[in-house]
Amino acid sequence: MKHLIIGFLFLFWLSPALAVENPPPEPPASPAPYKVPIYNIPQNLTLCGEPVPLNIQAVYEMLDREFQLAVYDHAQVVMWLKRANRYFPAIERALSKAGMPDDLKYLAVAESALKIYAYSSAGAAGVWQFVSSTGRRYGLSRGKHQDERLDFDSATKAALTYLKDLHDMFGSWALAMAAYNCGEQRVEREIAKQGVNNYYLLNLPLETERYLFRIMSAKLILSDPEKYGYDVSKIRLYDPLDTKTVSVRTSKSVHLRDVAKAAKSYFKEIKELNPSRRGDYLPPGIHWLRIPAKGANGFQSRLAALMSSPSQAKASTKKAATSSKRVYVVRKGDNLSQISRKLGVSVKTLMRKNNLRTSKITVGQKLAY
Repeated sequence: MKHLIIGFLFLFWLSPALAVENPPPEPPASPAPYKVPIYNIPQNLTLCGEPVPLNIQAVYEMLDREFQLAVYDHAQVVMWLKRANRYFPAIERALSKAGMPDDLKYLAVAESALKIYAYSSAGAAGVWQFVSSTGRRYGLSRGKHQDERLDFDSATKAALTYLKDLHDMFGSWALAMAAYNCGEQRVEREIAKQGVNNYYLLNLPLETERYLFRIMSAKLILSDPEKYGYDVSKIRLYDPLDTKTVSVRTSKSVHLRDVAKAAKSYFKEIKELNPSRRGDYLPPGIHWLRIPAKGANGFQSRLAALMSSPSQAKASTKKAATSSKRVYVVRKGDNLSQISRKLGVSVKTLMRKNNLRTSKITVGQKLAY
């Protein structure tokens, strides 16, 4: 008992020292509350060299709305940055060559987010979102075998020509871009009706009123992404495509599979490098195609050998036979011009293949094409 009491007293004497040497652990610190970064639009801004009147409250609020919606849409902005690295260099070269403002490249972002296969509910297609009628006016053909609205280089050239024409018409890049969105006739009517030729003061369709501010938002973010929290050094950007453009001259149908073989590529890659091409065959004629640069050397000789092979000749014959059997059944309301556009075949060809002396057709009639 005496030993127990001495031991207890010893521990009682030692306990303060142990408490000092081994203090109880501190409670874990509360994590710092997450703070959403706040970004504001600048006080001064130009678009295509023209000042944006942000001193007008309505203009400021329109831009602020579109900017806030865009800058916090992280997935969208990251995809803008990735695609811009691929497509902006070519657009910038074309704009510089034409002597046009570099800011016009952001119009393509607002139109399609730089997606080659972009389609709208109104029937517009491609990076620059041409509808068929405007595309035809600016040399973009659309038929059974090809839709040039999806060809990046051709559509870029057409878009710049169209924008230049609109600028010549209105004397303002802001109005030119508005007309690109809703049509020059609509802008002309609104100017005449309202007696105002300033985009920022015009009452236009809501989509068109938002349109330029979307373009401005893309400019603000993409011209200085780090300012808005996007670390480009950590984003794997898409490189420009390493391709060569080659010509294919043929007197018979050629399957794109053979083009791919000659290009040391594969069918899917050739289709994706040439999105304007419809179907699996090149019809007789002269065609320009993009192929991987690595397959350009010796391409023509390899393709010639494939085209002269018995298997290719057999496939071409089978294709021609199949094509000759295609039939369209006339529906109520049809006429030859409509059918011609729908099938991508000229009215003259339809009349010749069906032994028609006039353009008169009847419902239920079968037309070969």
